[in-house]
Amino acid sequence: MTTPPDPEDLEQPAYPDDLEQPGLVRTGRSTFVRPIRPEDADRLVAFVGGLSRATLAYRSLGPVIRARDDVIRRGAYVDYLNELALVALAGDEIAGLVRYVRDTEDPDHAEVTFTIRDDDQSEGFGRLLLEHIAAAARARGIRVLKADVLADNTRMINVFLGSGYRVESGPPGQIVHFDIAVDPQAQAVARAERREHTAVRRSLRPLLEPRSVAVIGANRRPLTIGHEIVANLLRGGFRGSVFPVNPRAEQVAGARAYPSVRELPEPPDLAMIAVRAEAVPEVVRECAEAGVKAVVVVSTGFGETGAAGRSTELELSRFARASGMRLVGPNCMGVVNTSPAARLAATFSPALPTPGRVAMSSQSGPLGLAVLDFARRLRLGFSGFVSVGHAVDVSTNDLLQWWEEDPETSVILLHVETFGNPRRFARIARRVAPRKPIIAVHPGHAPATGQVDSEVRGGPGVRGGPGRRGDSVGRVDSVGRVDPAAGPSDSAVSSLFAQSGVIRTRSLQELFDAALLLAHQPPPPGNRVAVITNAGGPAALTVGACAASGLRVPPLGERTRETLRAALGPGAEVANPVDLTPMATAAHYRRALDAVLADDGIDAAIVLFMPPLADKPDEVAAAILDAAEAAPSKPVVASFLGGAGVADLLHRGELVVPTYAFPEAAAASLGHAAAYQAWRSTPAGVIPDLPRVDADRARSLLAGCAPGPVPPRIATELLDSYGIAVRDTGTDSGPGSELGTGPGTGLGSGPDAFLSVGADPVFGPVVAFGLTGDYADLMADVAHRVTPLSDRDAREMVRSLRAAPLLDGRVGGPGVDLAALEETVLRISAMVEDLPEIEAMELRPIRLLPPGDGVAVTRATIRLADETRKGGPS
Repeated sequence: MTTPPDPEDLEQPAYPDDLEQPGLVRTGRSTFVRPIRPEDADRLVAFVGGLSRATLAYRSLGPVIRARDDVIRRGAYVDYLNELALVALAGDEIAGLVRYVRDTEDPDHAEVTFTIRDDDQSEGFGRLLLEHIAAAARARGIRVLKADVLADNTRMINVFLGSGYRVESGPPGQIVHFDIAVDPQAQAVARAERREHTAVRRSLRPLLEPRSVAVIGANRRPLTIGHEIVANLLRGGFRGSVFPVNPRAEQVAGARAYPSVRELPEPPDLAMIAVRAEAVPEVVRECAEAGVKAVVVVSTGFGETGAAGRSTELELSRFARASGMRLVGPNCMGVVNTSPAARLAATFSPALPTPGRVAMSSQSGPLGLAVLDFARRLRLGFSGFVSVGHAVDVSTNDLLQWWEEDPETSVILLHVETFGNPRRFARIARRVAPRKPIIAVHPGHAPATGQVDSEVRGGPGVRGGPGRRGDSVGRVDSVGRVDPAAGPSDSAVSSLFAQSGVIRTRSLQELFDAALLLAHQPPPPGNRVAVITNAGGPAALTVGACAASGLRVPPLGERTRETLRAALGPGAEVANPVDLTPMATAAHYRRALDAVLADDGIDAAIVLFMPPLADKPDEVAAAILDAAEAAPSKPVVASFLGGAGVADLLHRGELVVPTYAFPEAAAASLGHAAAYQAWRSTPAGVIPDLPRVDADRARSLLAGCAPGPVPPRIATELLDSYGIAVRDTGTDSGPGSELGTGPGTGLGSGPDAFLSVGADPVFGPVVAFGLTGDYADLMADVAHRVTPLSDRDAREMVRSLRAAPLLDGRVGGPGVDLAALEETVLRISAMVEDLPEIEAMELRPIRLLPPGDGVAVTRATIRLADETRKGGPS
């Protein structure tokens, strides 16, 4: 790769000081707008480094890993003609940045991008910067500024639409294109057409927004699967045509039936197949011949019956893809899309969901039936529900990408077993989660001990997000080696989900509790909670549940306490929790809730109500709704202990305060939401461009290798291709023996460590790091991350061990070369990303040397995957 020239070595153009102007944003706040200068390079790095994941997702229209510092610094060097950047300053810091780059093929057009600091995004910097950049562009011969904006980035869209310039936009989609004519006298030239929807979006439209549906296997008898699918399509108000297919019936559920799919009046977009398993292959072929675009195989009798059934369903998938069809199932309960454009209830479930903001993918048909029934009782509305069954084609990955762009969906729920292609899941999740919460229920695995894999003793590792401690994954032997076949431990799975921004729950009840909050209330800006109650016992339980959920119940501010005393009387208890006593009225609840929500030291409120004989729950519910409506930026949840039908009382149009039977569930849901918001607001790391990497050489080395263990010489050369030197002496007699460490060797006496990679069925490649021996075995002290790793991931991973004080010098000596260790972690991540053939790898032992001396890898083992066992494309 050619290294770009250092900007400081280039001749700098004249600085246009005429563009320096003071300005006022919408709120009346003063700022100063000027062109960027080379001396702003460090200021620019600090600006980008402080952007949250959510802002980066909107800015980059995709992955949220930010650029390297050296790349960011180059943004301070522009020619002020073909490329111009203006900054709006808040003090000495950049509050907003706008940049245009002239189109070399169409010089009177330029691409424009806007980036506003998170804390300043509601102040009006975007509109101010648009005015300044439009004037500057017009003076430089540019007529049209072109911008691409994510469809849910309503703030930026409103800036363009309300700017007063002539604006033309492309058709709706995930990305909206704008052409902004900066010359008031010029006619803006809009693009003739925008890019087509992504391939996945195009392929799923016949499935989720079909114009017509055929039900093959439609039955005349009610309460049969084929009959209920037809009945639900009609009862759900499907806007297209419904074609029951039954050669022995004239009508099914009141709709005209047809003998076969070949005799339908038009090729249906979607075919629901509910026939015997042995008849399914022929029916799928008939659908392909008839021009059907998507099929849902409800039928059972495939992979769950054994190897032959699994082979049959894979053949179905291959045939469907080759025929241009997408396939859901088999062994599923159908698909639901409640959007006004679809109103699709292609399922046999007796409980159809009400419209709402939640979408869900479930891999279990029977579980899906229970889910829809439970959601109705919770009054949790769905935008979509898909039972993917065995997921031989359409997978959760596909559905995530559909719901990512769906304006009707704001929360995504997953019942997780596998994701088709785990590499894609981790990347898609990290792209979607900053804008839409993803909540998953996944079965955990208890850590165990047992035998060791003799070929490669390394496996998916564990533990997760920032500040978390290490934990083991799989079985470990007496020196800390991990067996990837054992599966990840429960806490490991939680950590890996957390790194991807996914909220992991351990039960369906917990899944829906969290969904109820995030579908109706904003995530809290922090973890500080106020508790309001009329009974002391439940309040004590709530405080304990908050602590267990990562929440704090801090003291209230003095002004808040004064307000409470004035509102509740001089003898009132104004600590946190706020105990209103059993004599509290609805008015007391309203005043107390108003006061705590106005406290800058409080991020959310839990309201407990034990209905006494003298008061009415409906009045208290109305007071809670009023207070929640008055403070929309802070979530409010409730627990009406012993109250029946309270959920109905806490609904008022679009305003919903989630209510839980017990306060522990309310605290747990808030804890999930607070952790999600903390992840979402954390600046993303950088995936560095590492020197001394020769991926082409590595690929040529792998070209001659068969699946299974890689010869030691080739393994060493592969690692050398990624800048990792291996000194293998062929012995394994204990820590330090490979390099003759100890007195007189010059290699120090630091601890030994290991790095391993294993293929997790959910997340794909997972890197594990730990110290050898008792640290990993007895203490279960192993840290794990999903690839690709950013510099932030590597830093947190190395420092997350309980044994970290041994590494950073806090105990036991000067510590080790952490920078070299983190770089080794990043090189392993890059290697795994570039070479997907690698199924497992282990570097053991790694000698950790004092600061400045690097690390010494003494042995490496690598195993290549059998291509027939690798994950599919979904």
